[in-house]
Amino acid sequence: MQKEIAQLEPKEVWKYFLEIAKVPRPSKKEEKIIKYLLDFAKKNNLDHEQDEIGNVLIRKAATNGSKRTVVLQSHMDMVCEKNADIEFDFDNDAIQPIIKDGWIKAQGTTLGADDSIGMAAELALLVATDIEHPALECLFTVDEETGLTGAFGLKPGFLKGDILLNLDSEDDGELFIGCAGGIDTLIEMPFTTETTPNNHKAFKIKISGLQGGHSGDDIQKGRGNANKILSRILWNGAENLSLRFNEFNAGNLRNAIAREGSAIVTIPAAKEDELKNYIKEMDAIVKDEFHNTDAGVTIEIENTELPATVVDLKSQKNLLNSLYSCPHGVIAWSQDIDNFVETSTNLAAVKTKEDHFYITTSQRSSVTSAKDNVKDMVTAAFKLTGSKIISGEGYPGWAPNPNSEIVKITEESYEKLFSTKPKVLAIHAGLECGLIGETYPNMDMISFGPDIRGAHSPAEAINIETVAKFWALTLDVLKKIK
Repeated sequence: MQKEIAQLEPKEVWKYFLEIAKVPRPSKKEEKIIKYLLDFAKKNNLDHEQDEIGNVLIRKAATNGSKRTVVLQSHMDMVCEKNADIEFDFDNDAIQPIIKDGWIKAQGTTLGADDSIGMAAELALLVATDIEHPALECLFTVDEETGLTGAFGLKPGFLKGDILLNLDSEDDGELFIGCAGGIDTLIEMPFTTETTPNNHKAFKIKISGLQGGHSGDDIQKGRGNANKILSRILWNGAENLSLRFNEFNAGNLRNAIAREGSAIVTIPAAKEDELKNYIKEMDAIVKDEFHNTDAGVTIEIENTELPATVVDLKSQKNLLNSLYSCPHGVIAWSQDIDNFVETSTNLAAVKTKEDHFYITTSQRSSVTSAKDNVKDMVTAAFKLTGSKIISGEGYPGWAPNPNSEIVKITEESYEKLFSTKPKVLAIHAGLECGLIGETYPNMDMISFGPDIRGAHSPAEAINIETVAKFWALTLDVLKKIK
């Protein structure tokens, strides 16, 4: 299958796409991809440097006599998500891309096209000998997915260019000129345990089959969240069936909608049939509620070994009341842009570890005060539980520039190449442009890319046809910058 991918056009882009897929690169573990990039620069005799945070910059002189310098930017790391039935070690194993119906995806894992396709385009440009372009600075940042660490750590003077092409967007025909800001809110909720009540039986309740997706790009699509569904089931079970639980685990990453989850619960043995009928009923209810947006959702129950302890009753109530009441999804739509999400929040992950529950949430908004407001809504849901609540510094949004030179150039290029006008808009997802613009306030920026669907989930796929369009657009834009 990889031989077939290698024959796709543009060949150089797909060549590096496949090479990058072989290099493990989880967020905060970018050592192997950094070495790959530095070895690439040395092999091709390209000027390069690495800053103290780990970002790699590779430079190439102009081929068209231009005195301008353009920055092309993508991030090295990838979201590491897999289906529960797949054995895969993201620290060591190579991603396995396959072709399916005009798309490329991976076998049971995230593909990492976010943002290996941007990286591959930059590497293809750096080795090309027949492409007209101004001086290039190819910037590869670390840890975009879990903290924007690379963009946060970027120092003044590292970049010389005054135009930036961010190659980290996921919709062909859409040019992004602004993005939402964001903040993470993390909760550490303590609990104690007590002996499992007499005459109880234990069961494992599992949520699976949800699509998940990117908490910025996909939050408006009405998909299910495993944390919200599971907390709803347990909250009602505790109220009506004397349900107790031993552990609650769902979701993984702050910027991914929770796809899967499970809980170990106990109930009085006499209520076993009642519980199983309740789960069967909830499976039908949830399937109906998500029949268009997440039709594959499944709720299952199976017998399991009885645990010696369960979470104490007060802590159980604290967790389930907080999770059930915690907001998730779109909070507000833009008053200025049609069909554009202004503010949202993602109840991303709940993990049971020793004597604490660890809850991960993230908030986004293009309005700073609204971002702070929804952060406070999440905080309020957990404040009465004795939890430790931590909000990060957050990251800024990227305000559109109505007089942008690069936006005009890119619009004209797209229309000339493909005989249709692109949409020019902002994106609800976070982009590194906001942080780069803080450090380089005079940088003229735009973001574009090919079609990627299902980012941050094992359904991630990149459209082959739009990669060729993405490459053609990049080359034409560079040619026009004089």
